[in-house]
Amino acid sequence: MLSRVANSIYWMCRYIERAENVARFISVNLNLLLDMPSEKGKHWEPLVMITGDQGRFEKNSPDYNQEAVIRFLTFDRDYSNSILSCLSAARENGRSIREIISSEMWEHLNNFYLELADGSSLTMAMEDPHRFFKIIQMRSHLFTGLMDSTMSHGEAWNFARIGMMMERADKTSRILDVKYFMLLPQADLVNTPIDNIQWTAVLKSASAFEMYRKEHHLITPRKVAGFLIFDSQFPRSIRHCISKAQICLHRINGSPPGSANNIAEKRLGRLKADLEYTDIDEVVDHGLHEYLDSLQTRLNIVDGAIGTTFFNLKPLIEASTNEQ
Repeated sequence: MLSRVANSIYWMCRYIERAENVARFISVNLNLLLDMPSEKGKHWEPLVMITGDQGRFEKNSPDYNQEAVIRFLTFDRDYSNSILSCLSAARENGRSIREIISSEMWEHLNNFYLELADGSSLTMAMEDPHRFFKIIQMRSHLFTGLMDSTMSHGEAWNFARIGMMMERADKTSRILDVKYFMLLPQADLVNTPIDNIQWTAVLKSASAFEMYRKEHHLITPRKVAGFLIFDSQFPRSIRHCISKAQICLHRINGSPPGSANNIAEKRLGRLKADLEYTDIDEVVDHGLHEYLDSLQTRLNIVDGAIGTTFFNLKPLIEASTNEQ
């Protein structure tokens, strides 16, 4: 497979996953406001914090109100991580590899972008945001379903899956990091109804609420963090995503499990092993925020190694000496 093709399908699926994650975060936040109507601006700021682009947002809008945040995260063409920008980038990548993906995938992706780019979408997002962002999520899930059911599960499909899993792991770490950082210091709210509502929102941001409750009866910060990071079976936990990405990487290289034939396999395998042999008690004792911050850096390093190994791209973040 040409490196250009592999790069395009990898990023096409990362962008689709990114758009779906942003839509879910906004949708969960809208529902959270129904239970916590006071200090609404306070509840919109974390959505921008997750992206790490507060400075860019504040240049155009100093107030973190619902309309400003939705415009920024959904329709701002000048912001590369807005839903519209992500779908535009995914569509361009998909257009360049139409001979690789199925016609159903391309038609859905093209229509998805065109409908969002239509002026009526902005009106709907402002007048009925609950329905609008649910539609975004469902269309993203439909794209994933079309990919799994209409595309041969060969090299291209495996690159697509790696892109999805890497993006999903990154976004799960970011939503957990921001929410934990903002909620934990409020000692007077611990074990109160408000505390439970907020941590329920954290779980729903990762579509994890029902699966978490099947395994744990009580919602506590430690258990929520442990579930979203280390659960081996939940499809949006960081450990599960990294494990699936490694399986796809081995399939592409034809290397047996437990081996590492290139720098991408080495770094991904090391990250997977660390997740398997670390538990939430150890993480909390050393600092959850510090752990998640380091994890995000390592995910970027793995992404750079994949680019170097398969796409002939130099990573933006150079590996530290202890990663060699």
